[in-house]
Amino acid sequence: MCGITGWLDWQRDLTEQGTLVEAMADTLKRRGPDAGGVWLAPRVGLAHRRLIVIDPNGGVQPMVRKLGERTYAITYNGELYNFRELRQELETRGHVFESRSDTEVLLRSYIEWGPACVEKFNGIFAFAIWDENEQTLFLGRDHLGVKPMFYAQRGSSFLFGSEIKALLANPLVKPELDQDGLTELLSMGVFRTPGHGVYRGVSELLPGHTLLVTRNGVRVTQYWKLESREHTADYATTVQQVRELLEDAVTRQLVSDVPISTMLSGGLDSSGVSAIAARAFREEGRQLDTYSLQFVDEDRDFKANPLHRDLDAPWAKKVADSSETNHHIILLDSPELLQDIYEPMRARDLPATGDIETSLYTLFKRMKPDVTVALSGESADEVFGGYPWYYVQEMRNVNTFPWMALGGGNIYDSMRGDVLARMNLAEYKAERYQQALSEVPRLAGESAEDARTREIFYLNITRFLSYMLDRKDRMSMAASLEVRVPFCDYRLVEYMWNVPWEMKFHGGVEKGLLRDAFSHVLPEDVVRRRKTAYPVTHNPNYINGVRAKVREIVEDSSSPIFDLYDREQVRKMAYYDGPVGSGFMSEKNYYDHIIQVDAWMREYKISLV
Repeated sequence: MCGITGWLDWQRDLTEQGTLVEAMADTLKRRGPDAGGVWLAPRVGLAHRRLIVIDPNGGVQPMVRKLGERTYAITYNGELYNFRELRQELETRGHVFESRSDTEVLLRSYIEWGPACVEKFNGIFAFAIWDENEQTLFLGRDHLGVKPMFYAQRGSSFLFGSEIKALLANPLVKPELDQDGLTELLSMGVFRTPGHGVYRGVSELLPGHTLLVTRNGVRVTQYWKLESREHTADYATTVQQVRELLEDAVTRQLVSDVPISTMLSGGLDSSGVSAIAARAFREEGRQLDTYSLQFVDEDRDFKANPLHRDLDAPWAKKVADSSETNHHIILLDSPELLQDIYEPMRARDLPATGDIETSLYTLFKRMKPDVTVALSGESADEVFGGYPWYYVQEMRNVNTFPWMALGGGNIYDSMRGDVLARMNLAEYKAERYQQALSEVPRLAGESAEDARTREIFYLNITRFLSYMLDRKDRMSMAASLEVRVPFCDYRLVEYMWNVPWEMKFHGGVEKGLLRDAFSHVLPEDVVRRRKTAYPVTHNPNYINGVRAKVREIVEDSSSPIFDLYDREQVRKMAYYDGPVGSGFMSEKNYYDHIIQVDAWMREYKISLV
């Protein structure tokens, strides 16, 4: 994985702007610590930061290739899992390769097929290709949006980057929030509206879309979307098809020239991925490394709730033993989490969510000395129906995004009255919800119940999953670690989209179909373990630590957060000494939120315009 950025300008000579283009790339060093490069032409500057995974010598970027008198240059972040098949096809069409890298396969695919090349890709990617002769810049992003891409237009300039910080390194893009951006931030939080960059005039290239920049303007095109149709296969055939798709996705994603591992929590999703990967390793006479996290004193502090039913550790050990992996437990303590508390915000360029992101970043940081690539179970819940709002009636039927009905009132109660008066947060959220529903690809003849289930799947795949992928990408790349997500293989997502809920919920349990698909590689009790969410710390030392930070913010007269929040309301929470709840917006989460927003406004020097 890597970090990419670039700058196109129709009026100024960018061959004289190499220092600034390099500065944009330098903001992405943690995404690509191993190498960097800049390529300049009069109209465009492309830059790259590289994390070496495949073909260390041949995959140098930006990569430039000539075909006759035509010159093409690419900067690319991602992995093509079908690059070997594509390479063979391109060779039959006369292409002669100069490297083993998938970068060259992607570039030559564009040379051969033009913008339609993205329809041939199976992978996770965000890239930009400059055609010097045509004077066009072509951007593409993968089907589910695993890899990020942001862009901004400023007069004659077009700028893009893997992260917003690359754009902010150019004086043309300033850290400003207008009314729309502020409303998006305060009403949607980390569950950003797809395409919304929050910062004024910054946009996100949507998953499954491409973008073409010419002298005539910018044109965005959708090349992939979910399509609804009747599912005709019986249950046994469906399970077998899912099993084959998963095994193919996992084994394709084990290709690497550097050490590779899997995340293993002991939950169904990561356990199944790890078991398939471990089997592939054993067939090659190797042993797979697996990783999980634990918190110091979690046996003492753990409090079961509907999202966290039990501890992961015993289950991770059971899977590691049955799959014969070399299992590593990363033990995290409160002082280390408090020390890293601002890193997720810096990785995201926006306020983060607290310890569920900090612990993930710290886990990856601790893994990095030993591995460079890891496979994860992300997106199985969205694709197979793992969350309670898929099947708990009172959660299914809320007239908003189901996960947003879990709570959050404390934050709004603390906001300044004049800020709330300038925007209607509830109306904005309702509009975004209706916008999402309007996109759902309907199936004629479905019952109202089935149509609602389809809506919930669409909301999760296009909204909730985007946050989960953002979190995984930013936290891993901040630690210079690449994470791959087999459940985001678009073939699997397409297939599962039309599988009826009765099959997905087979046996009356969430992800019943997936459980049966993994039954041949996992112990029976692991297959039947009920879903438990990503772990959070309940250690009182962490809670006391974040409460102390909020108290410092309250007593600091220069704290910028009080442009948005009422100081006395925050003070009341900061000096609350009662028992700390475990809900979605508990006191702990409240403290994390205040800390993140305050630090973001300080470090990024946010201007409200």
